[in-house]
Amino acid sequence: MSGSEEEDLAAAWGAALEDEGTGTPGPAPADAARVLSQAEIDSLLGVAGGAGEEGTPRSGIEQMIRSGLVSYERLPMLEIIFDRLVRILSTTLRNFTSDNVEVSLDGIASRRFGDYLNSVPLPAMLAVFKVEEWDNYGLLVVDSPLIYSVVDVLLGGRRGTAAMRVEGRPYTTIERNLVERMVTVVLKDLGEAFAPLAPVEFRFERLEVNPRFAAISRASNACVLTRLGIEMEDRGGRIELLLPYATLEPVREMLLQQFMGEKFGRDSIWETHLAEQLRHTAVSLDVVLDEQVMPLSAVIALKPGDQLLLSRPAGAPVRLQCGAVPLFDAEYGRREDRPAIRIASDLGAGARA
Repeated sequence: MSGSEEEDLAAAWGAALEDEGTGTPGPAPADAARVLSQAEIDSLLGVAGGAGEEGTPRSGIEQMIRSGLVSYERLPMLEIIFDRLVRILSTTLRNFTSDNVEVSLDGIASRRFGDYLNSVPLPAMLAVFKVEEWDNYGLLVVDSPLIYSVVDVLLGGRRGTAAMRVEGRPYTTIERNLVERMVTVVLKDLGEAFAPLAPVEFRFERLEVNPRFAAISRASNACVLTRLGIEMEDRGGRIELLLPYATLEPVREMLLQQFMGEKFGRDSIWETHLAEQLRHTAVSLDVVLDEQVMPLSAVIALKPGDQLLLSRPAGAPVRLQCGAVPLFDAEYGRREDRPAIRIASDLGAGARA
């Protein structure tokens, strides 16, 4: 050991003895090493990430999983369906409440089902409904202000005054029954809004007040969330409609198409023009006199002058087809000096398929 190394070692021991004499704690033994939390490990490793719901940084893996609020595919037809629902629902709720009701579409967004259930403001009523034709479920959430507003209106509350809210107690049977009637009306109008696209029935199943009992899909599944605002003079609230993408899968192709106004993807002017032009389209028809199966070697060996004997007798019907689609049975003959075909019967759609 050289002189400089000995001096450094002596200085280190001297500093340690000073710390011991002054009561300054030295390094903790290996047995008492503190276990670091995930947030501290991420901080030491320099993992970049946003804060979680509790304000703690998220790990890299959690960031990858929660980056899961991906941009789901846009369904253009769904927007006009809900616009149609707003117009139908405005009229229906006016008749239902005998009051001036204004319905507005506050937005359409994509959410994960689990994230939405965790964010439902309580108290609220969650109506679970089944889509019969698509064999799946949806969720309709009525918030507390709207519940008390509907109860107040239907039970004869005075106009121009806000509904009285009594928090901290469960909803009564009368309140649940009145909200169930309103939910049934909304679901019926939702079926009418989807009717031009596909006939469908939204059947009310049950009413829940605990989000855990309204789990109709896996927490990680994607859903379409639609918020509807309902105003009745100085009172009102909000309805949120949640449809999992799995529920909309049977009509996904139709929801992806573009639309024009109220026509739901149809343009009568273009349809008429297309049908007129199709009538003037020229197509070629082939007359099949006979068909034979030959080995490839025999086909390769064919040369000019070879003769193929037809197995079909004279006067037998021949087939008239367009491309590979058979159309008619016909009789082959001559008219003046030219070969001619006379149609005998239509093969029908079954033969063409």
